[in-house]
Amino acid sequence: MRGRAKLPEDVSDLKLDLKIDWDEIGDYKPSWNAAPMAQLPVVVSRNGERTLTAMRWGLVPSWAHDVKIGYSTFNARAEGIDRRAAFRTAWRAGRRCLVVADGYYEWRDTDRQPFAVALGDRRPMTFAGLWDLWRAPDGSALQSFAIITTAAHDLLKTVHCRMPVLLSQDSWACWLGKTAASAAALKALLRPYPSERMAFWPVDRRVGNIRNDDSDLLRHSDRNNAASYEP
Repeated sequence: MRGRAKLPEDVSDLKLDLKIDWDEIGDYKPSWNAAPMAQLPVVVSRNGERTLTAMRWGLVPSWAHDVKIGYSTFNARAEGIDRRAAFRTAWRAGRRCLVVADGYYEWRDTDRQPFAVALGDRRPMTFAGLWDLWRAPDGSALQSFAIITTAAHDLLKTVHCRMPVLLSQDSWACWLGKTAASAAALKALLRPYPSERMAFWPVDRRVGNIRNDDSDLLRHSDRNNAASYEP
């Protein structure tokens, strides 16, 4: 995952499924091309209750000396997540979250053709994430997160070798700590999402510029006769 996401326009199903108050994040605006350093909707568990908040994409560990580390920590590889310095503090503290999106973009290594990736039914996605709280020297606080990635399944391997970890609804309670789970059980969730429930298609190269943020970015593009898959 190269760090681009599509944020949902319609959040009515999300509010019901997640049992959250979407208004908690204030003046929410959808995005068709959200990039690292942007504020994204994130669900965490506080006192056993799901809470929606906005956090910056790009995890800044609590121990960091410089906030700029967030430019290189917007993704966290599932393999060794409990050992890498940037993420192990959040992992051990149980700072797990759900990152809400409608889809994401990936670039094919061979020709840099961008693709949009979504669920086959186009319902919102919930990515597995880690978050942390960092305090600046002046005392101001920053909440930030990273999206966890895993090896891509056979469908998406034609585009890229990695994909974000998507969590289904029956995994939310475990991931957010509502139900007790061992480290091994949590790591077992960090696997590829079923390929038969996903779709991808080529899109215009305009998505490469974060200043472009409009619904046309999701339209199917047949440039270079790029392959696509729709279930």
